[in-house]
Amino acid sequence: MPSASLLQAALAEDWQEGGFGLYLHWPFCQAKCPYCDFNSHVAREIDQSRWLRAYLSEIDRLAEIVPGRVLTSVFFGGGTPSLMQPEIVAGILDRIRAKWPMANDPEVTLEANPGSVEAGRFAGYADAGVNRISMGIQALNDRDLARLGRIHTVAEAAQAFDIARERFDRVSFDLIYARQDQTLDDWRQELNQALSMAVDHLSLYQLTIEQGTAFGDRYNAGKLRGLPQDDTAADMYEATQDICGEAGFLSYEVSNHARPGAESRHNRVYWRYGDYIGIGPGAHGRLTLNGVRHATEQWRAPGKWLLEAERGNADSVKEPIEPDDQAAEFLMMGLRLTEGVDPRRYARIAGAPLPDEKLLYLQDIGMIDWTPESLRVTRGGRLVLNAVLQHLMVG
Repeated sequence: MPSASLLQAALAEDWQEGGFGLYLHWPFCQAKCPYCDFNSHVAREIDQSRWLRAYLSEIDRLAEIVPGRVLTSVFFGGGTPSLMQPEIVAGILDRIRAKWPMANDPEVTLEANPGSVEAGRFAGYADAGVNRISMGIQALNDRDLARLGRIHTVAEAAQAFDIARERFDRVSFDLIYARQDQTLDDWRQELNQALSMAVDHLSLYQLTIEQGTAFGDRYNAGKLRGLPQDDTAADMYEATQDICGEAGFLSYEVSNHARPGAESRHNRVYWRYGDYIGIGPGAHGRLTLNGVRHATEQWRAPGKWLLEAERGNADSVKEPIEPDDQAAEFLMMGLRLTEGVDPRRYARIAGAPLPDEKLLYLQDIGMIDWTPESLRVTRGGRLVLNAVLQHLMVG
């Protein structure tokens, strides 16, 4: 049996199994969507130069804490990062490249909403070093776009997508299914339309009603009508797997489909339980410091974040994560991936292996495939992933 010191050394380097990424949060949107529970805000005026200085200050601070690591990906999320001026994005990326060594082919993604897409702005992003666009289209009919609170039309989405495709080799877009009054046939037709447009990646999410959102309030009041039944939503999920698979967009994660080699490298850092820096209002991070993995979170309110970043430290939380909690996070993230996880890595993180009897039971009922080297959830198991995780982690 390995000594405690060897196990501690292995755990200190565990993050390298997933890599190292940086997430930067731009909190501003043109309008707040009623289903959205992200940290996004509508603001009339934004001093983008001041925000740039704050982001650079945080980059400098964090580079002193974790220097020298090879950065594999950068992700501008939001909010609507495509509202950022290209020179702001360029300034941020220049500073990141100055502070960390970059992988030979780093993935640099910027999220965009169709209503904010301009050809000149996108040319500027490409010149700055962005090489992947993730576009929030969400629906391919105008009625549902209006219901979802989107400010663009299908025609505007198609035009924006064409602009992105002209500038970037890698373009992904999001769609939401199980929407109000949507039938299985509706979704099949819409998904086939999406695949006829798609470049290399699609993110396909079931509509989730989150508390604290406008949709959550309407649902609680019995005013959000026409949502599909659970069985219909499950049928939509199954259809998604079949239709995307036949088109060569393989399911590599519960909600994400890509042509081979086009998977999101940045999101894989999360799912493979690597380390990542989170910069911006409400941004979360996971950083291994002095051999101990820490959770970080930055101040959520944009005004508060800006002031604290200017004062030299925008973290509101920085605390060690207990091994049991790390092991739970590792499972919750890794089992979303079609490739699954290595049970031996789980045992190193947790200090003990998963119980054989639990694994055998889930394998017997067809929820997982398990060997000593590999644990993955089956297609049927992904439909009830939360139940699978609960069985593995409780007791």
